[in-house]
Amino acid sequence: MDAYFKKDLTYTQRGQQFSFAVGHTLFSSFQVDEGSDLLLRMLEPACPPERILDLGCGVGILGITLARRWPAAQVVLADVNLLALRYARHNAVRNGAYNVNIVGSVGLEAVPPGPYDLIVSNIPAKIGDLAIEQEFVLGPLAQLRQGGEYWFVVVSGLNHLIPRLGPRHDLRMKAIKKRAGHTVYRIEQRGVDAGNRLPASTDTDT
Repeated sequence: MDAYFKKDLTYTQRGQQFSFAVGHTLFSSFQVDEGSDLLLRMLEPACPPERILDLGCGVGILGITLARRWPAAQVVLADVNLLALRYARHNAVRNGAYNVNIVGSVGLEAVPPGPYDLIVSNIPAKIGDLAIEQEFVLGPLAQLRQGGEYWFVVVSGLNHLIPRLGPRHDLRMKAIKKRAGHTVYRIEQRGVDAGNRLPASTDTDT
């Protein structure tokens, strides 16, 4: 593909076959990340989404897989890494995901405005607690439509932080699945406001 190319990854999800090119230094450069795989297997939104955002898309594994799962949806893939975006564009074409828009963005800065029905993320673990809280937990909620859902996966090292954010910010957050090394969470956007807040949920189903 180019001077940065490392290998091709094959992946199967819900009976669909995928092939992802990855480059040196990029996330998931050896295999499809176990956290991304867990998130994709657990993901069951209440309604088929019309607009989807993959925040921190990397080479596009989450967003492209979901674009194929819901071909009528409009899917935005966003990442700060230019090399990752190059590979995401290549992988979208390779996998026939023509309903995607791939953008460079620091967090949500350059992401097309919502509302989105579904937001997904494999949250990066090394950007610091404050950036995770503001840019990858609270920020996406402002882009969700009422009734929309934010599904994300984190490494177990972030379990000191994520469960605290539900009570702290009155979020309807639930731990959907815990597996060695990763936890999948879902936050529901129910249009809360200062006068009508719903109680927080911090369930930890396994």
